[in-house]
Amino acid sequence: MENKTSITVETTINAPVEKVLEFWNNPDHIMKWSFASPDWHTPYSENDLKVGGKFKSTMAAKDGSMSFDFGGTYTTVDQHRKIEYTMEDGRTVSITFDALSEQTRITETFDAESTNPHRNATWRMAGHSG
Repeated sequence: MENKTSITVETTINAPVEKVLEFWNNPDHIMKWSFASPDWHTPYSENDLKVGGKFKSTMAAKDGSMSFDFGGTYTTVDQHRKIEYTMEDGRTVSITFDALSEQTRITETFDAESTNPHRNATWRMAGHSG
């Protein structure tokens, strides 16, 4: 039996949950914030936010040296509280959005990737996903 390692990232955003969810789920916004560092970008994103819906983003080094697609299928969508999905490689992700007056706490827990530790570090730096 495989022993999976999970990583949890938590951050607080100075915006109400409705605005955070708009930026989290709208592909036009995703392309503006979903990258690990200033030398990376997200040139493509699509998102069908519903149970069974799929999402996909391309993350790329700005110098063109590398890129990868990141995608999955939604398994839980509670528009104002929780999103869960399974990535194309079978790992799972759970994200909760907690309203704190005019702030939002985002907690993301995901299965660590055993084949690419560099990408795990990228996830932690970005506080991301999808």
